[in-house]
Amino acid sequence: MNILAIKPLAKTVDFDTNMMWVELTDGRKLGVPLAYFPRLLHATPQQLQDYEMSGGGAGLHWEELDEDLSVEHLLLGMGDNTNLAKRLHLAA
Repeated sequence: MNILAIKPLAKTVDFDTNMMWVELTDGRKLGVPLAYFPRLLHATPQQLQDYEMSGGGAGLHWEELDEDLSVEHLLLGMGDNTNLAKRLHLAA
């Protein structure tokens, strides 16, 4: 079941030293710590600006960084799960 009433779509993406700021088409602005996404945290300013929106703004993609983010998942507070399986295996 999807708990979001309206599919969130990105309008713009900006960065400062520690945060990614995603302006949504409904007027909200979402701040996400770059620490949630190590590839973005360690990227150069030029690499950060080299992104594409997919699905009319439903997704964000950085080809050079091999990073793909869902705007819906950002709103749900989900960070980088790349090593989630490994962490779960170590915890077991």
